[in-house]
Amino acid sequence: MKVKLTKYLIDFSNYRLTRPISDKVRLLEIIAVALTGAGKFIFMDYLNWRLPFVVSAILAWSIYVYYRYKKDKHVLKDWGFRCDNFKKALKLVLPFGVISVISFIVIGLVQGTLNLTWHVLPLLITYPIWGTVQQFLTIGLVAGNLSTLKSIKLKNGLVVLLTAILFSVVHYPSVWLMIATFILALFYGYVYLKVKNLYVLGLFHGWLGALFYYTVLNQDPFADIFLKFLN
Repeated sequence: MKVKLTKYLIDFSNYRLTRPISDKVRLLEIIAVALTGAGKFIFMDYLNWRLPFVVSAILAWSIYVYYRYKKDKHVLKDWGFRCDNFKKALKLVLPFGVISVISFIVIGLVQGTLNLTWHVLPLLITYPIWGTVQQFLTIGLVAGNLSTLKSIKLKNGLVVLLTAILFSVVHYPSVWLMIATFILALFYGYVYLKVKNLYVLGLFHGWLGALFYYTVLNQDPFADIFLKFLN
């Protein structure tokens, strides 16, 4: 729909009438993310229910995403579930990904922790799903909401730092994971506030995370999570 007023041309096609998200909703989302992180310590670390926890978290948050989408058809794009800026985000993340992989291999060689088997292949396919969920929670909801609060004005640098600290703490007690996720979240927070695309962030999160286990940590998540259900 276009309306021409003298020399001005107003295009209403890009405008949408939606109810603005309140600070209360944004804070509740952040609290929900924090509770999900706390659940990791209980169900994954203490009870060793890794796969049930991951599946339950994905289902629960998928239901919430669908609920928000029914109320606002534009919320997915606002969060970063979009493809129109995929190449732009990829150009920012790809060099970081290449440097990270090289660093993993070097650290693995120095430590003698390289453990590359075919088990990494299924994770390279499945882990990006969980990686996208993690990025949606930590970067999309935490960093995204903190940067758009109306009652509290936070600088982007502080938002990125707080998000990185939260994401790092969730990966306690592994020192290597805490260091790696802190660096990852610092970079991802910067990218997200510049180019919102959770697909690229989730994809590289999954790939880098899978390789990190088999190079730096000398662990086999595929065997620990999936093979024990087959035996």
